Amino acid sequence: MAVYEINLPVDDETISKLKVGDIIYLNGQVCTARDIAHLKLRELAEEGKPFPEDLKGGAIFHAGPVMKKNEKGEWYLSVIGPTTSIRMEPHADFVGKEGVKIIIGKGGMGEGTKAALQKYKQVYVQACPGCAVVLAAGIKGTKNPHWFEHGMPEAMWPLQAEHFGPFLVTMDSHGNSRYDEVRANAQEIEKEILAQK
Repeated sequence: MAVYEINLPVDDETISKLKVGDIIYLNGQVCTARDIAHLKLRELAEEGKPFPEDLKGGAIFHAGPVMKKNEKGEWYLSVIGPTTSIRMEPHADFVGKEGVKIIIGKGGMGEGTKAALQKYKQVYVQACPGCAVVLAAGIKGTKNPHWFEHGMPEAMWPLQAEHFGPFLVTMDSHGNSRYDEVRANAQEIEKEILAQK
């Protein structure tokens, strides 16, 4: 296991160094993106229109942050925790093709993502559920959200990160997946239990 401090945007060479089990912290812009944001990005791509934020070499976080406003009317982050990533599985190849290098979420993703991570040199990293306050400490500001009309959780928030993490690499660009390992181990244990009956 290695620990990396990664500045965004990140290049393929850095992504290739990351292996399942490594810990990363992020500096730079991280954009939240849940179901609606992914659909909106796809619409823009289909229409040949630019994205509201440059995602090339960047990171997206499957999260619905709790944002508040200060006395000046400026947005700031209260807490942020991951949402279930598998919902974004249909967008795996699209996200890779658009240049996103780091996907943050919880619960892992499927075979489409596994293939895209290898094809486009990306990693999927696990944000620990229940650490919303700890993660929020790594966000120093935000720009105004995009698609706020769909609600706070579904808006895309361009967050400014500083030593943001920790995140555990659970799917790397070499085809390795911690979720596959856990699943295989669970199946072996199941066989052993059933064989005793």
